[in-house]
Amino acid sequence: MKYCESTAKTLRWKTRQVMVGNIGVGGNNPIRIQSMTTSNTRDANATIDQIIRLADAGCEIARVTVQGMKEADSCEQIKNGLIQKGYTIPIVADIHFFPPAALRVVEFVDKVRINPGNYLDKRASFKVIEYDDASYAEEIRRIEEKFSPLVEKCKKLKRAMRIGTNHGSLSDRIMNRYGDTPAGMVESALEFARVCRQLDYHDFMFSMKSSNPAVMILAYRLLVAEMMRLGWDYPLHLGVTEAGEGEDGRVKSAMGIGSLLLDGIGDTIRVSLTEDPWYEIDPCKRLVQFAEQYQHKKGVAQFHEPHRDFIDIKRRSVVFPKDISLHRDGSVFVTVRPGEINKSGLYKAVGCDSQLGQPKLKVSSADSIVLREPILDQAHQQVLKTLQDIGVGVVSPFPFDGAVTLSSLSQAATNSLANKFSLSKQPRRIAVVIKDEPTKDWELIQEIQPALIVLSPTDNRLQASRHFFAWLQSKQLSIPVILNFSYSCSQEDMVIQSAAEAGALLADGLGDGLWLEGPYEIDFLRNLSFGILQAARMRTSKTDFISCPSCGRTLFDLQDVTKRIRSRTAHLPGVKIAIMGCIVNGPGEMADADFGYVGSKPGKIDLYVGKQCVEKDIDFANADDRLVSLIKQHGRWQEASDE
Repeated sequence: MKYCESTAKTLRWKTRQVMVGNIGVGGNNPIRIQSMTTSNTRDANATIDQIIRLADAGCEIARVTVQGMKEADSCEQIKNGLIQKGYTIPIVADIHFFPPAALRVVEFVDKVRINPGNYLDKRASFKVIEYDDASYAEEIRRIEEKFSPLVEKCKKLKRAMRIGTNHGSLSDRIMNRYGDTPAGMVESALEFARVCRQLDYHDFMFSMKSSNPAVMILAYRLLVAEMMRLGWDYPLHLGVTEAGEGEDGRVKSAMGIGSLLLDGIGDTIRVSLTEDPWYEIDPCKRLVQFAEQYQHKKGVAQFHEPHRDFIDIKRRSVVFPKDISLHRDGSVFVTVRPGEINKSGLYKAVGCDSQLGQPKLKVSSADSIVLREPILDQAHQQVLKTLQDIGVGVVSPFPFDGAVTLSSLSQAATNSLANKFSLSKQPRRIAVVIKDEPTKDWELIQEIQPALIVLSPTDNRLQASRHFFAWLQSKQLSIPVILNFSYSCSQEDMVIQSAAEAGALLADGLGDGLWLEGPYEIDFLRNLSFGILQAARMRTSKTDFISCPSCGRTLFDLQDVTKRIRSRTAHLPGVKIAIMGCIVNGPGEMADADFGYVGSKPGKIDLYVGKQCVEKDIDFANADDRLVSLIKQHGRWQEASDE
């Protein structure tokens, strides 16, 4: 099944143009940048100020939350106020649960976003409800009856629409027929799209958002594949919902959005961060620029990928050598140079605790150190040997006791040939580097039989890597592969680019670890590598926070609360905590979390375990302590180690 124009080159999938106010989305237009206000929409002046700040930062389309009639009516003042100040940026109204607000606000805004999971349906109960064909058909007729008035009004007023599915807010109808799945996300949107098409309304676009980048990627791929089958060409708005804050939020977003953009999928994007909305624009710009760079690359020769089934992603079968420091859930390698080897500083940089001058492994310690230069100083050699003694591997092209030999493909082949005729056979602890060699040279790998492969293409990294993995699988080679990508851009760009390129591969089950390089601190590269592995749902090294980006519905200071909760719970690897500003972004949107902290009413918090509310209406002042107690009750708490 085809889901993009090409897997060998970034070719943008051509969609129809949909006008959102004066901004064209899809067609031959550039990838558009969006964000959303966090102000109370009833406060027109505050919302106008936020939209102006967004527009000045480079935002091209701004969304506001519209939960009722007062917010809908305020949008008239917001739109007029912006025009009076010389701003023509299109405004999008975000609708959940209340169709009358959509019918009112469409008169004032340029586009309406509806969530097909809750536009007509109440909040999902997560109960098993039997729908036979007749009752299911009756539900579809109800959608046609209740949704058609908005479609007709959008058509009459020439307003655009986004049918925006969220993974966590699917209807009971969809959940019981398709499950909580990407396929269900797609069908949820198609139910509403069919009504649009029946009424000859085509100024709409889709989104398929999830807090899990892998789920989000699959949902968009399934949607594009279905549109290709049907001959549809509606634009796509890309986003990872509830990505969080800081570097983690940017990594998740870049993995989800970036991997699709590099496949030529996507017409407009939003990076949803638990930060002030104008801070979302910079990572958006970096993603768009990176995607445009890929569009200008020549790509690689066409190749066949029979083993990468995007509908059913499975990790490549790998045999891990017992005598090399690798982690089954994804390894982290870091480069260390002679000038960076000082005892305590290096221990900390590679992620170890130091007790009485001796290093101690942590869950976020690097698995192996790679030497790019010979280590001649005996004191430096002793520091590395101390790390080796606790389980940190050393990989080196130079002689070093106990190290895995790092070798180019050609040199490894020469050594392998010499070894055949040697009376004293050498151990085969070899890591072979694959760069940009011709495909025919890869055959040497079968002769060398290295313990490890380091994949290090210098151009067209995504497509070149996919080609190599396709070859490996065709030869049934189960050698682990470390992705070795080097960058020379700014640190901010490096976060976006590495998460997009490496993340696209890891999310598809391709790659067994990361070795990121460039003119950056070891600690930064190590933490980023762990962050990418965690976003790809491979190796967990810290608490995973799912926090919404805030909007006019939010019932508390989301940024402050998120930082506060993170400060108390960031040391719980494997635990997922959702922090949601309101009940709309509650049990459904945080479907992937272990524990949830949700604003239920002003000054009150509800706590969840999974999708079940276990404590209601907790005073805001006590909610943090109650969350920690809840984690402890379920046996997921551990005390933070002293750094």
